[in-house]
Amino acid sequence: MNAIVLATDLNYLQIVAQAGLVEKGVLLLLAIASVVSWAIIFKKWLHLRKAESESAQFLETFWSSKRLDAIYQTAERLAQSPVSQVFRAGYIELSKLTQEGQGGDNKSMRELGGGIENVERALHRASTSETTHLESNVPFLGTCAAAAPFIGLFGTVWGIMNAFNEIYAMGNANLATVAQPISHALIATAMGLFAAIPAVIFYNSFNSKIRILESEMSNFSSDFLNIVKRHFFK
Repeated sequence: MNAIVLATDLNYLQIVAQAGLVEKGVLLLLAIASVVSWAIIFKKWLHLRKAESESAQFLETFWSSKRLDAIYQTAERLAQSPVSQVFRAGYIELSKLTQEGQGGDNKSMRELGGGIENVERALHRASTSETTHLESNVPFLGTCAAAAPFIGLFGTVWGIMNAFNEIYAMGNANLATVAQPISHALIATAMGLFAAIPAVIFYNSFNSKIRILESEMSNFSSDFLNIVKRHFFK
């Protein structure tokens, strides 16, 4: 029973205080990475949740409405939806072409500034911009997930090296003298896993959600172009 109590009654603050400079640097780096990761996770989770919700609202409005100007007003209100922002870019470009076509120069819509190609390029630029915005800060989670275990392992290896050097200097290598310093050195590995596990879980989750939103933007762009071709570029 005494052995069990001693094994579980660890004072982690004391372990950190007794650690060497390198081990402290590793633990500090991992702690900062963990805090930053959780901040990104919380912020990005709210962002993607809002983007999904508003995109669903916008698509419902788009397919149920018959007036592009009314849809545009809805798109301005649903600013967190990447699909609505793609529509706004296409609508603005289409409005410019429509105004030029009504200018009295006797030019058809197809002859004005590349016609449908201009709208297509505007949709593509908006999709790329929205995808970049959705992916912001997510690569940090991937970097943390990949690097944190190795940083923790480095801290553990360094701590074990120092522990064995101290044991060698003492000239005593029984289990009692070996177990404690090695267990303290393993704290760095545990800290690395603590930082990496949530990072890799949410990194994969966020990328999956972003790919779905990216697919929705692509599908919407194709549908919007078909509608524009039928009604404006006959």
